[in-house]
Amino acid sequence: MTTVDLRSDTVTMPTPEMRRAMAETPLGDDVFGDDPTVNQLEEVAAARLGKEAAVFLPSGTMGNVIGVAVNTSPGEEMIADAEAHVFLYEGAGAATISGVQIRPVATEAGVMTPAQIEAALRPRDDFHQPITAAVSFEDTHNRHGGVVWPLDDLRAASQAARSNGLRVHLDGARIFNASVASGTDVADIAACGDTVTFCLSKGLGCPAGSMFCGSAEAVEQARRWRKRLGGAMRQAGVIAATGLIALETMVDRLAEDHSNARTLAEGLAELPGVHCDLARVQTNLVFIDLDRMTASRFEEECRKLGLLGGATGPHRVRFVTHYGITAGDIQSALRICEDVLSA
Repeated sequence: MTTVDLRSDTVTMPTPEMRRAMAETPLGDDVFGDDPTVNQLEEVAAARLGKEAAVFLPSGTMGNVIGVAVNTSPGEEMIADAEAHVFLYEGAGAATISGVQIRPVATEAGVMTPAQIEAALRPRDDFHQPITAAVSFEDTHNRHGGVVWPLDDLRAASQAARSNGLRVHLDGARIFNASVASGTDVADIAACGDTVTFCLSKGLGCPAGSMFCGSAEAVEQARRWRKRLGGAMRQAGVIAATGLIALETMVDRLAEDHSNARTLAEGLAELPGVHCDLARVQTNLVFIDLDRMTASRFEEECRKLGLLGGATGPHRVRFVTHYGITAGDIQSALRICEDVLSA
């Protein structure tokens, strides 16, 4: 039985070109700064996002933990969406590692307004309260369905934060999905953050790795934090080589994932007992809510028939399209969902 794996875009396998590059790329020791492939990837990533510098990291979570650390000091506070990855899914890294409190703000579809930022600011003359130091935005926003921030809204929120003395960290794990879906240059999105992270290991198809980008000073601080969190990965060019291939060849093809997600969402929305907010299916994430079955039972029954998804709540399920998933796989997924719901 062939399995259609829609659990996440992290389950992608490297392309043949990536595998060849892993075997053939020149290597050095990244701790000494002499791995030429890592150095090249960092230069390419920084230029692509319009930033002065970049550093190669093992994961996006590390990138966000470092984003908190670089933009704040212990005892301060960072504003973030109440459904943000930095708040929900990073093991309280902000508090544990940086001694920083996250202030969650409930938003509409993950898009934080200037008014919400200003309302969340702490009064600086009240020593009972922490100092608001920074804000984190997420684009695309996972828990809100992979929605893309309209660029004007992102710019307005960033300007509101900066005008109030806040640093801005942009969790751009899927920033290239946002760029492709909106037709916006990725550097224009990245300009809204003082620091930006993006994942190579999601839709771009690499086996591991993320990038942290920002000013030369911020990246220098990030390197020190990377050392504290475990350090560089020695001959990391083996992985960095796939990042170079990804940035050259895997960005434009994200549109295929978005198209497959739209087809999947529209088909699921027609099934009995399924609710799908099609307005939020803008990239490669599809969330559905079930009336007749718990998400865990639905996930279990789909698995038996060869479809993998993820329960994200009592009645909520997430499917993610990605490299390796074809239009035929989407039709197979729809048939399985229909069979499970009608059983």
